[in-house]
Amino acid sequence: MDIRKKITFTYVALSTFSTLLLSIIVFVLFRENNRYHFLKRLEDRAKIVASIHFQHDPEKIKYYRNLKKNGLEELIEEEEYVLKINSANSFDYNTKLNLPNKFYSNILATGKDYFEVNSKYYLGQVFTESSQKYIVIIGARDRRGKTTSIYIIKILLFGGIGFILLAFFLGRFLAKKVINPVARITKEVNRISASNLHNRLPAVKNSDEISDLTKTFNDMLDRLETSFEIQANFINNASHELKTPITTIIAEAEIMLLKEREVAEYVESLQNIYSQASRLGNLTESLLKLTQTGYDGNKQVLDIARIDELLLEVKSDLDKIYPDNRVSIKMNFAPKDSNLLLIPCNKPLLELAVNNIITNGVKYSDNNEVFVTLSANQDAIKISINDIGIGIPPEDIPHLYEPFFRGKIAAKYIGYGLGLPLASKIIRMHDGEIQVQSEQNKGTIVTIIFKKINPKKANIKKSNVES
Repeated sequence: MDIRKKITFTYVALSTFSTLLLSIIVFVLFRENNRYHFLKRLEDRAKIVASIHFQHDPEKIKYYRNLKKNGLEELIEEEEYVLKINSANSFDYNTKLNLPNKFYSNILATGKDYFEVNSKYYLGQVFTESSQKYIVIIGARDRRGKTTSIYIIKILLFGGIGFILLAFFLGRFLAKKVINPVARITKEVNRISASNLHNRLPAVKNSDEISDLTKTFNDMLDRLETSFEIQANFINNASHELKTPITTIIAEAEIMLLKEREVAEYVESLQNIYSQASRLGNLTESLLKLTQTGYDGNKQVLDIARIDELLLEVKSDLDKIYPDNRVSIKMNFAPKDSNLLLIPCNKPLLELAVNNIITNGVKYSDNNEVFVTLSANQDAIKISINDIGIGIPPEDIPHLYEPFFRGKIAAKYIGYGLGLPLASKIIRMHDGEIQVQSEQNKGTIVTIIFKKINPKKANIKKSNVES
């Protein structure tokens, strides 16, 4: 049974139960109300009967009889009995009455009681006349009460059936309204395949479970698209980039093995092989790092780091690799509240990304000055990296994040075209973005913006920061 039918039948079942419960309550209350009013009529009749019995004036007796006959509504199968009470537990019994002893006992004890048998009511009440007590018993059948009870049962029965039918259609409408967004998501998901992973589900503005489901699925598509991009780039480009050093190594070895050579020739050949092997090792390491950034936040986000400390560590690493570098880190715009500098991250990967971008600034400015500026507020953390190097031609900017892409003016510098794509994947993994502004022969400004995330909501397995 599909969910739509389950919702419909569940709604109908709950509506049926509610209707049945309400009908029982209404019927019980209606019946009790009928009984109350009928017993009040019997009480009035008992008072009239007692007045007739106690009067010795013929005119008054005639008056009460006319009142009973014409002034009060006629009772069905009416019976009247006046029983003299002899003592606390004794009275004149009438053999025509077939009523239980408990009925009489209650009358003697409380002064009034009633008994019902086969829709016929007997009301007994104690009256006193000249210090003598009497039990007046009035019996009558509540035919109107029975008729109205049957009538209300019919109303409740047919009304309940009608309401259940209405509940069925309302349940179907409710199920359709609830399931339609999920069905729409399913339909859209079925259209997405490996060939069109760029497609996304339409955003839902309402902040409910369907909106969360849509956002979660779109986030998953982001991760999948990134993984597919990495795989496709690796397959398409790695073979081409790896082929050159491997071919060179094989060719150099084959030439050396053709005949015996002088020691100097072997040394030169080994140096060439070492150079190509080093290039192959660096390229392979870069490709593996690029592949490891699979945009899976559940595995990658491990730490909470202070971004200012991370920048200082990157600068320390640069000082070891490029001792004469001219990188300046400016903290003028950093906030006094250190909590604004905290970021959930994979610290080693984030250091690698920032290091790659700053290193590019150093390399492509021929070790000229590179300014790194840090700022932060409640909404975001911003890192600006400004160099005065060769710049980037406008036609190259759209291809900056493609693995192995290198612009024409950057070809004279050693590199593989993997640093910026790798940094882009890592920053994207941390809900960040890169903005590049550049003018050829004047320099480049790379701005990294991280959206602030509540650390409690991030998937953090351990923390390297003590608050």
